[in-house]
Amino acid sequence: MPAKPGVYIMHDKEDEVIYVGKAISLKNRVRSYFRKTDKTERIKRMVSLIDHFEYIVVDNEAEALILECNLIKKYKPKFNVLLKDDKTYPYIKIDIKSEFPNVVITRRVINDGSKYFGPYVSAGAAKEMVDFIKQKYKIRQCRNFKHKDRACLNYHIKRCSAPCMRYISRQDYMKQINEIIDLLEGKIDKILKELDMQMKEASKKLDFENAAYIRDKKLAIERVSQKQKVSNISENNIDVIGLARGELEICIEVFFVRSSKMVGRKHYFFNNLNDMEDNEVISGFIKQYYVGQEKLPNKIMIGTEIEDREALEKMLSTAAQRKVEIKVPQKGIKLRFVEMAENNAKVTLKNKNEEKQSILLELKETLGLEKLPRKIETFDISNISGTNIVAGMCVMKDRNYKKEFIKKI
Repeated sequence: MPAKPGVYIMHDKEDEVIYVGKAISLKNRVRSYFRKTDKTERIKRMVSLIDHFEYIVVDNEAEALILECNLIKKYKPKFNVLLKDDKTYPYIKIDIKSEFPNVVITRRVINDGSKYFGPYVSAGAAKEMVDFIKQKYKIRQCRNFKHKDRACLNYHIKRCSAPCMRYISRQDYMKQINEIIDLLEGKIDKILKELDMQMKEASKKLDFENAAYIRDKKLAIERVSQKQKVSNISENNIDVIGLARGELEICIEVFFVRSSKMVGRKHYFFNNLNDMEDNEVISGFIKQYYVGQEKLPNKIMIGTEIEDREALEKMLSTAAQRKVEIKVPQKGIKLRFVEMAENNAKVTLKNKNEEKQSILLELKETLGLEKLPRKIETFDISNISGTNIVAGMCVMKDRNYKKEFIKKI
């Protein structure tokens, strides 16, 4: 094999891809798997299944990293760290190129000149913010904007300024949109200062109805700001990753912090990775989670140093067209933030295991068993009028599904 950067692909005797890895030197890396040295149980098991392998040579480590990530997503090899949840996160989108922009929720972030804010942990959280915006700002509610002969109901109940009827100029409409952008970017102090000035100006003109409307909007924004506030971390647009280990599973918790506000979190579970080091798991997670994302954070904070940090930073920075850093905080508020993510991962893991344990206890009592069931096999048999019989078997062992046992008989 060449002593050059590249990607190696391990196959079993059924020609199924079981592992994809990258290397600065293919020769040294692949050879290491077959040396008689101490290996983890996971690597021993993988090597025992290797029937043949192939490799692809590239120019540098960064290219190897991108290719590795793409092949893992394509083949989903069972010995790589794999994300089971491919669901994309909701974002709030403002189509600022439109004549009269709208504010909507989307799960697709594309390079179309629009502004995107998020990710939000759930569609519910994003919807709550959009509902608040549409309640407090008189922007259009319709999906497809077009000029009309008469204004819709939203105008008459003072929920829209009716740009379709030209009752508001684009300049005045965009003032509202810019204020919404400031709100979503967390520039609350700037908004409140401007609203104070508007309220005083309206009062001087004896326009008390408008002054009351501005006052109510100000109070509502203050409440939303307090609700979103987290610890006084000064970083903008960061993700914080925490890892916790259980007896059978690993949990990774991701906190999303945007403009010093916690906008959500998400957790992932991984089985059969307990013989992998924390840095290996986190490195594999970052590759799977961030590669291919359109909207990347400015900084990713983790609890342990990873081997290919510089290559990952370079790859993510190239994709984002700006600097993306991966940091391991050593002290202060940033370290406490990582510790908070790790503690949340522990709680999430504990809650999941307790829930599974309670189900098994209930099953033990219902069936009158002497011990907790460690292994459960279930069968489902289907037929067409007594012919074409097919049976499926699923196995749960030690509170986890064993995918290799899910099959048709």
